[in-house]
Amino acid sequence: MNMSAEELCVERKRKIWREMLKMEARGVKSRASAGFQMRGLTLRPEASKYLVEVLQSVSELELDDTIERLLDAVEKQPLCSSMVELCVVETAVQECSQSCDETIDNVFNIIGAFDVPRYIYSSERKKFVPLAMSSQSIPSLCGTARDKAELFRERYTILQQRVHRHELFTPPVIGTTPEEGQNKFQLRTVEALLGSTAKVGEVIVLGMVTQLKEGKFYLEDPTGTIQLNLSKAISFLGLYTECCFVLAEGWYEDSVFHVNAFGFPPTEPSAIMRAYYGDINFFGGPSSTAVKASAKLHRLEEENEDAMFVFVSDVWLDSVEVLDKIRTMFSGYSDIPPTCFIFCGNFSSAPYGRNQIRSLRESLKALADVICEYPSIHNSSRFVFVPGPEDPGPSTILPRPPLADHITEEFRQQVPFSVFTTNPCRIQYCTQEIVVIREDLVNKMCRNCLRLPTSNLDIPNHFVKTILSQGHLTPLPLYVSPVFWAFDYALRVYPVPDMIVFADKYDPFSISNTDCLCINPGSFPRSGFAFKVYYPSNRVVEDSKLQGL
Repeated sequence: MNMSAEELCVERKRKIWREMLKMEARGVKSRASAGFQMRGLTLRPEASKYLVEVLQSVSELELDDTIERLLDAVEKQPLCSSMVELCVVETAVQECSQSCDETIDNVFNIIGAFDVPRYIYSSERKKFVPLAMSSQSIPSLCGTARDKAELFRERYTILQQRVHRHELFTPPVIGTTPEEGQNKFQLRTVEALLGSTAKVGEVIVLGMVTQLKEGKFYLEDPTGTIQLNLSKAISFLGLYTECCFVLAEGWYEDSVFHVNAFGFPPTEPSAIMRAYYGDINFFGGPSSTAVKASAKLHRLEEENEDAMFVFVSDVWLDSVEVLDKIRTMFSGYSDIPPTCFIFCGNFSSAPYGRNQIRSLRESLKALADVICEYPSIHNSSRFVFVPGPEDPGPSTILPRPPLADHITEEFRQQVPFSVFTTNPCRIQYCTQEIVVIREDLVNKMCRNCLRLPTSNLDIPNHFVKTILSQGHLTPLPLYVSPVFWAFDYALRVYPVPDMIVFADKYDPFSISNTDCLCINPGSFPRSGFAFKVYYPSNRVVEDSKLQGL
């Protein structure tokens, strides 16, 4: 094969640098400089000095691989010229250090709702951009009117970009047959209908269902509102409430949109979403990129077949019977301690009263004593506590902060591997993303339905479909399920996580939808002491129950 003069020159240079890298007498500095020069880069003197100091601690066997990783990290950065500055090298070293510690730092993390990163979809750039959290832009619990408006606007924008990517709504490709083109649909806005003076038939509109007047429903999007006639509308799988977003199909005449059918926006698996937007870490945690992309963590996840998570809801610590059942559970698991126990509130059977805080502190002390009776569990298992709606706290508005430190201090001293977190919270284990929420959502959504399903009365399936389609944990009116306006993004489930745990007092269920496993352990004392056990290595959920005496 003939090579051009330029290619021969490059190949000759590579051979020269390979020989130079083999010469031990040249030392670390020359080997690092040679590597940079082979890629057309030159180190500044201060950058070269810093790099030599860093590489002195690297063993001879790992030196070449380390230099290669540093070179890759440097080339990923936006370089203005071939001269590599000190700040660029420092950033590359920091990135390589983080990647080396990946299997240690990113195996198991609890992420509170107030630590979830916020991303805004930019319609102009067609991508998600992070919202900078400067000291001036940190959201307040006492949100402004703008925060409330942005809450619904952001929900709409996320669903809109998802619908536009669906195969039914993408424009037909040049060369498709007329029959294939007829299977495509086009979304219309409310503004487009309001601007029409004639009858408009067979249109589909994406919007939020609202009740602006008593007994009259409207469809709302960022361009306006339009009155709905739902008398002949048929609906598909899901629980349709106020403030949920729907795809309404029908015809428009005389300022009224007559709906023939409405359904939820199509769901989208996480893999498809990430194919468009890359390895952005929407979930949160210490990793700078999504843990899904880590081969190390994926391998570790598969190898650790003994890992298990135990989910228990309504852990009434003031109940003697509940505490006895927890002791029985620990006794059964003492030989094979679970990776983590996730205990969800309410933590008291009698929630109100001036003695509630003192009673809860004493109940936690009793639980700590039970845990200490089983050294294997005390030393190996982690304990995560998610507060319930009736536990002590500032309000019932989501997201709820963790239980106060003065309540949990004594417990945390006895059980060091314990975390009191927010409701909802997120758990990242290796490459898996798990969302946990303690709220009685099923009954709330059924009570506030525009119309209950007449067929297929499998309520859990309707419920799960609604949550995943809406991309939000509480697609309900704010007067039914209050949310801190500025922190509404913490309740998103987009991209879809691997698992959502609805700690609801409704009957236990396990449903898989859109590559997401949705489970409800049920109320521990009300369901005959039932709970769920999850095995991450094979992604299997086991129904468990403690038998009575």
